[in-house]
Amino acid sequence: MSAQLRTVAAAQARLVLLGTGTVGSAFVARYQTLQQRQLALPTLDVVANSRIALACADTPERALSQARSAVRSSDEPVHRQQIGRLRVGDIVIDATASEDVAADHAGWLGQGIHVVTANKLGNGTALARARQIADAAASTGACYGDAATVGAGLPLLASLRALVAGGDHIHSIEGVLSGSLAWLFHRYDGSQPFSDCVREAAAAGYTEPDPRIDLSGEDVRRKLLILARAAGVPLEAEQVRVESLVPAALAALPASAVDSALEQLDAPLEAQLRQAQAQGLRLCFVGRLDRDGAHVGLRALPADHALAGGRGTDNRVAIHSDRYNRQPLLIQGPGAGAEVTAAALLDDVLRIVGG
Repeated sequence: MSAQLRTVAAAQARLVLLGTGTVGSAFVARYQTLQQRQLALPTLDVVANSRIALACADTPERALSQARSAVRSSDEPVHRQQIGRLRVGDIVIDATASEDVAADHAGWLGQGIHVVTANKLGNGTALARARQIADAAASTGACYGDAATVGAGLPLLASLRALVAGGDHIHSIEGVLSGSLAWLFHRYDGSQPFSDCVREAAAAGYTEPDPRIDLSGEDVRRKLLILARAAGVPLEAEQVRVESLVPAALAALPASAVDSALEQLDAPLEAQLRQAQAQGLRLCFVGRLDRDGAHVGLRALPADHALAGGRGTDNRVAIHSDRYNRQPLLIQGPGAGAEVTAAALLDDVLRIVGG
């Protein structure tokens, strides 16, 4: 971090929170908890969503509530209205899944504004965008905190970057990278249709409102891209082969018709489950990168496989490298949930202001 940015951090830079959904709400709750524990935190100055931006003063929970109930008053994305108010050393918290917000990450970094994000559309889409983000951060010394983008803050990206910085060579990365799909395939044992498990996961908040987003494998592709790039592999999105769980007919439906058509998932998944069970294997939805390429899809794994032992929403990632050749480095823990994601965002904030 540059000397100028260190000075601003020491002076308690301002936080601007973008996103007032489950993660943004959990961020505000954890921020207030840490304040009560007397941690030195930057001032949470503004809470914003696509409709409104509100000053927090000393009541961020009130600003959050008002933002959640606001209606749009401008055609211009509200987060862009904040640009002129930000200064060098401020910290933008991206708790959205917005393409518009992700498109501004590099620009903020280029102005010396730190970005802390749970939004995978920054480093998890086009390689050109990921390079712009890295170049902008390098040019100003601003920090890009992305621990929350993969594994909800598990030490995945930090571990990969530390291995590479230490001269290690990464041979492969494979993992159960979706908390929702981890839960589904841990739950699905054939005693009920897969569609019932999907509805159960949606009701519990494990999936997106449209579960096809999870079942398509696109979320896992983005996470695999982020991991690959952290390992120094310049992978393009189209180089990742994705085997979606969503039949073409289900994929073509409007979102309002999805729930009543989820039974289209049942027969294909039951056939794969029965085949796996007959061989003593377990179904896991896995992303893998190795010298043969990158692939995302359903795999049948032995019960003693490094990725087959997780429970609930656990993410489980195995890294093979020169250092971890005979036995992989295995990182496991909760990979979904607003609370753990919010904690990861605040961890990155504390790292930035701590210098």
